[in-house]
Amino acid sequence: MKTKILIINGPNLNMLGIRETSIYPAVTLERMLEITREFNYCRPVEIDHFQSNHEGALIDRIQTAGSAYDFFVVNAGALTHYSIALRDALLAAGLPFAEVHISNIFAREPFRHKSVLSDIAVTVVSGGGELAYALGITAGIDHLAKKNRGAKASAREKIK
Repeated sequence: MKTKILIINGPNLNMLGIRETSIYPAVTLERMLEITREFNYCRPVEIDHFQSNHEGALIDRIQTAGSAYDFFVVNAGALTHYSIALRDALLAAGLPFAEVHISNIFAREPFRHKSVLSDIAVTVVSGGGELAYALGITAGIDHLAKKNRGAKASAREKIK
């Protein structure tokens, strides 16, 4: 069975390969997604992607994702630092997610050091570069596997 993953990218990530190449890899978002899909994961995955420069569109996509996915990988861009609405949408969706940053946000401007998503994410990848999404997915697969093992162990305990 494949693990279904939705990668959500926020504002300005469509400008990868053009913007601030001293901070971000000089590859496009499309190439980053190719790298992510080509990565050798420990189990089969199906990866979908959504990018928008609009907070409401991101929230709408999260809300309509429903039970179609097992895990989100979220690179919210600048929304990471202040979007309570995005945080609330992720909480309401009830799916585990990885917060992902291509650049190391802690080596940048002080206002980027704070995330309103980190405390509700199962993992945070900061400074992952071209492998940021693959690292988030790998952590997600591990999280889901541990959760499933725990559920099976709990079921065995009930049988005893």
